[in-house]
Amino acid sequence: MTNTTLSTCSVIKIEGGKPLKGKVRISGSKNSVLPLLFSTLLTSDTCLIEDSPDLLDVKNTVDLLEFLGAKVQKSGKALKVFPRDVHSFQTPIETVRKMRASVLSMGPLLARFQRAVVGLPGGCSIGKRPIDQHLKFFSKAGAKVEIKEGYIFLEVPYKKPVDFSFDIITVTGTENAMLYLSSVKGKSVLRNIALEPEVMDLARALRKMGVKISLKGRVMEIEGKEDLSGFVHKVIPDRIEAGTFMVATVVTGGEVIIENVRLDHMEAVVAKIREVGGQVENLGNGRVVVSRNLKDLKPSYVETAEYPGFPTDMQAQFGVMLCIAKGRSEIYERIFENRFQHFFELKKMGAKVEINGRRVSIEGVDRLKGAKVNSTDLRASASLVIAGLIAEGTTIVKDVHHLDRGYERLEEKLKKLGASVERLRLSGYEI
Repeated sequence: MTNTTLSTCSVIKIEGGKPLKGKVRISGSKNSVLPLLFSTLLTSDTCLIEDSPDLLDVKNTVDLLEFLGAKVQKSGKALKVFPRDVHSFQTPIETVRKMRASVLSMGPLLARFQRAVVGLPGGCSIGKRPIDQHLKFFSKAGAKVEIKEGYIFLEVPYKKPVDFSFDIITVTGTENAMLYLSSVKGKSVLRNIALEPEVMDLARALRKMGVKISLKGRVMEIEGKEDLSGFVHKVIPDRIEAGTFMVATVVTGGEVIIENVRLDHMEAVVAKIREVGGQVENLGNGRVVVSRNLKDLKPSYVETAEYPGFPTDMQAQFGVMLCIAKGRSEIYERIFENRFQHFFELKKMGAKVEINGRRVSIEGVDRLKGAKVNSTDLRASASLVIAGLIAEGTTIVKDVHHLDRGYERLEEKLKKLGASVERLRLSGYEI
């Protein structure tokens, strides 16, 4: 995994001003492949995951599975998992703290061993992101829950069906509950669930394993079984990567054919891109062509929301587009309370923004200027790269290990589209 080995000692250097042109293929979804990998802990049969992206989070998840006793073979973009020899119900805290998605090991480990010891999760610094909904679910399912010395201790004397309603909509909370209940005999009900495409992709894989899952609105019924089968499953395209390339194409005034896209997963994003002056044309067979149809982009109001609303994971990238739109825009971040850190970096590049709690007001400027900026989280990293593409002069984006957690060789894909972007490997000095 080439890009994962360089991230901790690299920066990305960008010379702005070049429109993106050409063709790019979107990778498999990060937020889909991770729960799929954890679902392999529910069975002893071999599982094959196709079109897995080469990401730091995937590498860390594979390391975690191997620590627990599974064997994982990588062949191209396919991951074959052999979980028969999984013997441990305790995850290493060093791996867990590298990514929040490791919290998804709780459900399958508790299902397999009726015990689980999982380190408190890490990941991006974008707010509190509590896991109280996960723990409330496990308690309702009959588990004893204890937190001490940086670990979550779970133990359930026997597995029983449960009827549980989430207080708030949570993607990983929904997925954790789905994973656990897949091995519980009888009919369980989950209410107020997340409906993100990645959650639905997990449901499709679990059905292949023998789980009965039905859905009505935000209510899911799950009828599990003890002996679950292995599966062959292709990861859905990454809608956030696709949205990122759409925004990058529009702001640079380019024209790009984007392949392996599910427009039905991106309706809110595509609608906003068209609203501000971008053009997205469906070519069929998972292909779209993206361009810009207005010289001056229009301002907009963006409010993040649970799917099918505008995704919080696209807020930072879209914010860059609004920084050069003619007029005053506003973003209201409903999902996370601390996801505007990238705007402090964009200010270094000449952006005019005012932050007030969960709202940011943006007054468009004619252009941004190159600067040295720091990545603060995964999507913020992508937004700073996009800003560099349209900035006058040179932009240096530091701390790109965040970027490598969720984008597969982003700078290589951008370079093929004509961008002047390169990764510089540092050796004992700071930029």
